[in-house]
Amino acid sequence: MDLTKIKNPTFLKQLNTEELELLAGEIRQFLIEKLSVTGGHLGANLGVVELTLALHKQFNSPEDKLIFDVGHQSYIHKILTGRTEQFDTLRQYKGLCGFPKMTESKHDVWETGHSSTSLSAAMGMAIARDMKQADNYVVPIIGDGALTGGMALEALNHIGHEKKNITVILNDNEMSIAGNVGALHNALGRMRSAGKYNRVKDELEVLLKKIPAVGGMIAQTAERVKDSMKYFMVPGMLFEEFGFTYFGPVDGHDFKDLEENIAYAKKTQGPVLVHVITQKGKGYYPAESDKKDKWHGVGPYKIDSGEKIKPANPAPAWSQVVSDTLENIAGKEERLAVITPAMILGSKLDKFQEKYPDRLFDVGIAEQHAATLSAGLATQGMKPFLAIYSTFLQRAYDQLVHDVCRQNLNVAFGIDRAGLVGADGETHQGVFDIAFLRHLPNMVIMMPKDENECQHMVNTAVSYNEGPIAVRFPRGNGLGVEMDRELKTLPIGKWEVLKQGTDAVILTFGTTIAMSLAASEYMQKQGVQVEVINARFIKPLDEQMLHDRMSKNIPILTVEEAVLKGGFGSAVLEFAEENNYHPEIKRMGIPDRYIEHGNVKELLEEIDLTKEQIVVELKKLLAVSNEKQKRA
Repeated sequence: MDLTKIKNPTFLKQLNTEELELLAGEIRQFLIEKLSVTGGHLGANLGVVELTLALHKQFNSPEDKLIFDVGHQSYIHKILTGRTEQFDTLRQYKGLCGFPKMTESKHDVWETGHSSTSLSAAMGMAIARDMKQADNYVVPIIGDGALTGGMALEALNHIGHEKKNITVILNDNEMSIAGNVGALHNALGRMRSAGKYNRVKDELEVLLKKIPAVGGMIAQTAERVKDSMKYFMVPGMLFEEFGFTYFGPVDGHDFKDLEENIAYAKKTQGPVLVHVITQKGKGYYPAESDKKDKWHGVGPYKIDSGEKIKPANPAPAWSQVVSDTLENIAGKEERLAVITPAMILGSKLDKFQEKYPDRLFDVGIAEQHAATLSAGLATQGMKPFLAIYSTFLQRAYDQLVHDVCRQNLNVAFGIDRAGLVGADGETHQGVFDIAFLRHLPNMVIMMPKDENECQHMVNTAVSYNEGPIAVRFPRGNGLGVEMDRELKTLPIGKWEVLKQGTDAVILTFGTTIAMSLAASEYMQKQGVQVEVINARFIKPLDEQMLHDRMSKNIPILTVEEAVLKGGFGSAVLEFAEENNYHPEIKRMGIPDRYIEHGNVKELLEEIDLTKEQIVVELKKLLAVSNEKQKRA
């Protein structure tokens, strides 16, 4: 079949099992070929080909609401809803989004890039449906990894209590971004091996009703008999205790099994959960055989061998520098404990885990728990280091405010993917953490200029004994600088002059240092001396340096790869106001809107966060400042 001719999924209703299997094979081959060029979430999508086809055959999108949790497994859904021709642009600037996107299609009814949101959204849609007296189906598709998120369990509890007609599809591949952890995962494992109890209980009811003379009486107790059977046949039966009717386990790669159980589910009143077993990476051997889930999200690769195609870069990844430094510190500091919310591989903590298995704690996709667990460790004199992506740290905001900062506990945060992340787009851009951390009392925030300074900041964070402290670092690789052999502790709140200048000052840190230095070099050729300061401590500010520069009344430009609202530049403005300084100050950073996916360089150009624009802003500042001096 020519996949580009697919405009909507209605044609699936006419296909038989053999035709569906052929189509599934074609879709898998298409994804393997396209993602070998663009990269993307390969393993997750290869695992849900049959499931997505079966759902679109059984339900009527967009009238029926298919809600993909996390959303990275929605590529087949995009193909079936008329977006095949756009796959050459997947996750590229102005191209097809790697997650559901309402502006792309009416079939995308919920946008998400974070896990565990689908059930709450589904409950909202079901309540709205019932208030409008409509009769459409609401179908959240959630992975077993996402069930470790507390929000998902909150929603399960509410749905089961309200008894709304919601058909939950549990896509159980025994993996999230890495191997799942926890008691819930173990319970699902027991269910996988228990067989289908619903089919057995239905057959038992039919059999009981056929018994002559006493059939009617026995039929009255059949429901109680069936309910008691579940405790023998499916250990725990967690979901039925939540108030759901449970179907499964279902073979997620068997169309007959899928359609039969989905049909059962559609006829059942109240909340239903269909437990589907799938294999992540199905149909592509390198991804199928991947036990560490390195094929969850990939860049370009060679189809035949599965070899990843990576640009030559001898510099280590920022996250590897952090992990290696923690490993170094752990040999000397026995109180160090590292916590991660399901990101052992993403944060490159696998080597740390191998060396110190009893000192790394993967809590699953449970960022709130991770933050408060860290706080609990700190109360007992331990040295917790929470390795977490910027975009996921925002999910633990109340815990940051209430449990960590309010109690002024010694929790160190390693904030990975700080700044623009590129292809994952607006749900993952790590641009908000400064704004939501900076106003919290007791919090210290820092960001390194290179990987050498990064290792010293990690050491500083673990050594700090005055409360919470965060070191943020970007996605990708470092600069390839020489690394000091001995770790140092940096003086809290002290900045560093990178380039001398007397006509204007650039205050910047992290990823924007290079463009700031380049702009200063350009201005020097124009006869203008611009100082560049590595404002590596975003909080507290280097007040001594600020007093000195502001008292000279020269223009100040702040540059940050983070949101302007409430960001570092705002802190500099606040300092000027509080101390009655009036220099010309201009802020550059992320504007007040969500930044979509694309190459980071392209995104920076789109928002005018470049060397060229820094030059433009410096010239404007100098012109205004000179005019004021003339008037004075």
